[in-house]
Amino acid sequence: MDVIRNIGHNEIVEITTSVLITWHDGKSRLCGDFRALNNYTKADRYPIPRKPHALDKLAKAKCITKIDCMKGFHQNGVKPNSMKLLRIIFHMGIYEYTRMPFGIKNAPAHFQRRMDTIVQEEILKGWMVVYIDDIIIYSETWKDNVHYIDIVLSKCTPINLKISLKKCNFGQQELLALGHKVSGLGLAIDQNKVSAVLQKPVPKSIKEMQSFLGFASYYRSPIKNFAHITSSLYKLCSKDIVFEITKERRDAYERIKYGLTNAPVLILPDFEIPFKLYIDAACSQGLGAALHQIQIVDGKYISGKLKDSEARCGATQTACLCLVWSLEKLHYYLEGAVFEIYTYCTALKSLLNMKTTNRHMLR
Repeated sequence: MDVIRNIGHNEIVEITTSVLITWHDGKSRLCGDFRALNNYTKADRYPIPRKPHALDKLAKAKCITKIDCMKGFHQNGVKPNSMKLLRIIFHMGIYEYTRMPFGIKNAPAHFQRRMDTIVQEEILKGWMVVYIDDIIIYSETWKDNVHYIDIVLSKCTPINLKISLKKCNFGQQELLALGHKVSGLGLAIDQNKVSAVLQKPVPKSIKEMQSFLGFASYYRSPIKNFAHITSSLYKLCSKDIVFEITKERRDAYERIKYGLTNAPVLILPDFEIPFKLYIDAACSQGLGAALHQIQIVDGKYISGKLKDSEARCGATQTACLCLVWSLEKLHYYLEGAVFEIYTYCTALKSLLNMKTTNRHMLR
């Protein structure tokens, strides 16, 4: 009730299926059920930065600041003719949002566009990253960091964009951002998020297994052969499969838990140094690759499961597929960069000069 009174007092809603969820700070947040509306909403295709790519820009940063926009979506108004579509129902009446609520399909894209427009010039200068309602400022010195903070705040003040001081971190060598512990050296998994998931018992239903795999997949980069290890767990989520935790599946579950709790720090890339791409398609169940640099001890791993038709290909075809797949997955790092490719399959080298009519190989 306090949440309803507060947002009503601040003119965020006016006197339609809704829930209150507990946020990570212990406070409650109101969420309406807008699934029916979202099904008929034309998607806003404005690009939202991928979290790993956004954080890669912090390489060599010695001073990092995170600024959080206070209840970001609520800081955007709603047109009067759209308010009737944003109704939420309570036992004491029907309310309409006058501010953009959480749970709307295009809310993230709309807010990202607004933030990019406000600080576009600063983003291009290369000392700031914006991910929806999180602003990350990075620099090599505290003096520069303070100067950049002043610039950002001067942009926010005229448009009355409010920030949450409790969620801000100023001038830190490392901090938590976008689900990772971030520093100028690299990215580490936020163990606070991991511990809560790993304290739960082995999943007992498809829904619980899907939830675990979704969480683990988000942090898969430091885990070697992730797709191969989890293949038996993903099969459990298929239709017409009896849900049974066998010894093989329990072992796979424990290996992923171990990988999450003992994951190395992924060193941030230096785009001025050549990359080394190692590909591996020796396993008939999937593809694998590792991206390294000379100064990097622990590289970035990617892995993927083969389709049934792909698993029947020969060794050279599978290695070629692995190479193409790796280049597509890692294009953010490799496009326009100098890099070397390492593989066990020496036949790949001959393909560069070989004339073939094999359509699979040509593709």
